[in-house]
Amino acid sequence: MDTAAVAFDLDDTLAVTRIDRATLLAEALRDVDAPQRSREAYLQAHAENLTARSREPVFERLFEDENVDAAAVAAAYRDRVNAALEPVPGVERMLADLRERYRLGLLTNGPVVAQRSKLEALGWVDAFDAALVTGELAAGKPEPAAFESLLAELGTDASETVFVGNDVTADVGGAVAAGIDAVQVCYPGGPSRDPDAFAHVERDELAAELPRILAAR
Repeated sequence: MDTAAVAFDLDDTLAVTRIDRATLLAEALRDVDAPQRSREAYLQAHAENLTARSREPVFERLFEDENVDAAAVAAAYRDRVNAALEPVPGVERMLADLRERYRLGLLTNGPVVAQRSKLEALGWVDAFDAALVTGELAAGKPEPAAFESLLAELGTDASETVFVGNDVTADVGGAVAAGIDAVQVCYPGGPSRDPDAFAHVERDELAAELPRILAAR
């Protein structure tokens, strides 16, 4: 079946931070005089709160035995991340061009406030026909329900939709389990190439190569 829609993950797929996330977390914690925590501990707490509206529950989990203002930490981290966020080169033009031919979607794991603020920081509030944050949904990636919500918003079937993302579990595995063909975005230090993806593309070549991959599908 011809491709009718293309949907994307956000973080580390379409946008990256100029400063690594571990450093941004450490800086945010220093900003509010909170105890330091590892990036790994943060990611575990984040994974337990994929349908939260804000990062406050993430930091409440991270500091559950300490008297730390989770709202202040969440705000500091949000500010640090958004200030460092930038599009992968060429993707803004790519998105605009793809939207002339396909329905364009976004499905990103995370709290509503954090992920919506990233779209605002990037100027992408209106860049997609459907932009879903799992904090607004009943389930996060890789759960099939998250992808089913995306398809419903796009108005397309799984067989005519392609999902593009970097995470082999949340993006590739989740999409494929939902019957959606997946393109894996690869980069140095990132996950190994997953054979379940029907195509792989280096992140710095995404803008140039993805339209060709879609045209050849």
